[in-house]
Amino acid sequence: MKIAFTAKGSKWDSQMDPRFGRTEYIFVYDDNKDEISYYDNRAIENAAHGAGPQTAQKLFDLNPDILITGNGPGGNAARVLEQAGMKIFIGAGEMTVKGAFDAYQKGALKEF
Repeated sequence: MKIAFTAKGSKWDSQMDPRFGRTEYIFVYDDNKDEISYYDNRAIENAAHGAGPQTAQKLFDLNPDILITGNGPGGNAARVLEQAGMKIFIGAGEMTVKGAFDAYQKGALKEF
């Protein structure tokens, strides 16, 4: 299973980014392979419009099963992600990526 996190960095101890569309990084953990990858999303920071759908498109490319974030995606991005069958968990905005992963495993995050 692949889990994507909105993050402010590319390491397990990076802070989560509570934003979805303008997240700095998308951190991906593949627990089947025990592999970490990430996508630098900082170029989207200055986009006037469409940050959420652009980030959602990048998630499609990365193909995770689960997204863990702080506040959740906006309406358009949320609909697209849910239609694609991606489960979204929120409430991890004040955690590290590792803390968010642990909270997910314990069932402590809210499903969007």
